[in-house]
Amino acid sequence: MSSRPPFTKVLVANRGEIAIRIVRTLRELGIASVAVYSEADRASFHVRAADEAFLIGPGAPAESYLNAERILGAARQAGAEAIHPGYGFLAENAAFARACEDARLVWIGPPPEAIELMGSKLAARRLMADAGVPVIPGTTAPLESAVELVRLGDEYGWPLAVKASAGGGGKGLKVVRSPEEAERALASARREGEAYFSDSTVYVEKLIEDPRHVEVQVLADAHGNAIHLGERDCTIQRRHQKIVEETPSPAVTPELRERIGRIALDAARAVGYRSAGTIEGLMDRGGNYFFLEMNTRVQVEHTITELVTGVDLVREQIRIAAGEPLTHAQDGIVFRGHAIECRINAEDPSRGFLPTPGRITAYREPGGPGVRVDSGVTAGSQVVALYDPMVAKLCVWDADRESARRRMLRALDEYVVEGVSTLIPFHRALLSHACFIAGETCHGLVESEELAQKADQLSHKTTKIARPPDGQRLGRASTVDVELEGRRYEVTLVDPEPPHAELARRRRERADAGGGGLAHGEAREAVVSPMQGTVLAMDVAEGEEVEAGRVICTVEAMKMENEIKAHQGGLVTQLSVGPGDAVEMGQVICVVTRTATGRETQTTSAEL
Repeated sequence: MSSRPPFTKVLVANRGEIAIRIVRTLRELGIASVAVYSEADRASFHVRAADEAFLIGPGAPAESYLNAERILGAARQAGAEAIHPGYGFLAENAAFARACEDARLVWIGPPPEAIELMGSKLAARRLMADAGVPVIPGTTAPLESAVELVRLGDEYGWPLAVKASAGGGGKGLKVVRSPEEAERALASARREGEAYFSDSTVYVEKLIEDPRHVEVQVLADAHGNAIHLGERDCTIQRRHQKIVEETPSPAVTPELRERIGRIALDAARAVGYRSAGTIEGLMDRGGNYFFLEMNTRVQVEHTITELVTGVDLVREQIRIAAGEPLTHAQDGIVFRGHAIECRINAEDPSRGFLPTPGRITAYREPGGPGVRVDSGVTAGSQVVALYDPMVAKLCVWDADRESARRRMLRALDEYVVEGVSTLIPFHRALLSHACFIAGETCHGLVESEELAQKADQLSHKTTKIARPPDGQRLGRASTVDVELEGRRYEVTLVDPEPPHAELARRRRERADAGGGGLAHGEAREAVVSPMQGTVLAMDVAEGEEVEAGRVICTVEAMKMENEIKAHQGGLVTQLSVGPGDAVEMGQVICVVTRTATGRETQTTSAEL
């Protein structure tokens, strides 16, 4: 292995924790680093972490982190030799990879042709089937209509999964459980495919019920060498987005690991892969493993593979891009111990995992043996609504799974993030649950009321609040006795009302103010947005009769789609937004006026 750095200067075309992660490896290799940032990220940690930083545009991703010309311009201005895209944004954009090569910049990633082949799920399914890689039963041609979807449901059996061909990360994936859901699911999957990937093509797979999501890390160089680094179990997800990952999988035996490792390498070779990549698959209850997709980039959860193998995957990516052979052979990969990653997202589990952008007022990371934190924030950092809500990745390693689980709980207890709600209490609840301790799939638990309530209880673990005197309500401001670490204090609490109560109060205040506000009755019947975001689609029209629970519209917030539902049955009036409109938290979307046929009110605010 040469001691000379493979490059002198590399531009990192990303932001946040992954940009910092890459910068650290570049520094270890003696390579100068260049960061890029949007106007919304001027004060972000990754800007200070790099040796140089260039402003590339406004906060909107399309005008900055997705703007290939501005990124290439920054690379030319900085004199960079190569570009590392991280994950997300342009990481799996074959056109950008070619543009880098055309600009005589080394692309630290796989060949553009491999990105294209694996970027189309339909093409990937056909290629894998031809290579003898097992794929989930389904179509290899685009789905044309809801009528065809119903026919396929009758053929394969319900439920089905409609997927965007260019999709990934759960975007453009809709589960269809009956013919009645076909038209809506097809339209939604196409819309997401177009919005996120500029491709509305969709296809169909048989839905595997309660599977394990097991992926295999691979490395391949330009010299014909390819190895796998074991599997990661990413089964625990919400809205098809991973939130906890671990390696090894509690359900994979050494024999199964060898088999799915061979499948992963067959898949990588079939596409002529080079660089770090991940073969994602589903494993059913019988231990059957099916190819799902290939992620042609470094994964968010690459960290835990590094902890159990000792291989720096980003370093390998850089060396492979420079034309060097792999520094490891398959028989040199040894799996030691167990690692777990918890994604620390700025989200509120008690409100359907709604993103919670805002300023982090206090921040303290855990430490100690076997603890790793990949973070992009410090105290004072802003969690920007324009981007992914992930604040950090908390990873732990220990000799076995139970020891790693206990270590993670200790680290979560030490982790302090104030100013925004995060998943820290949720992770504490999840890792303490019997299903996780047993290594089960925890199907249906993640978004359950049980776990949300437990997470809410744990978020107040450090204090014991005495019951207020009879007749005293914990209202706008209430004085109560608090016991903290054995000492008692008299403190004043701010009203801990649930979000829907706050929204209702706002509506009442607007009604009391008169003018353009809603009348008292209308305020009670208003459907409001529980978040700030952008309306992607309207599912009702002015004057339409709806039932309680009917989807009114879909609002996107921090890269996630959220369905806003009617809280009661009735007639839709005063519809005030449409597709493409920005909405604020608490903004009235419409009024649902109770009618003789309308069902009784189900909740006090719009449901998610």
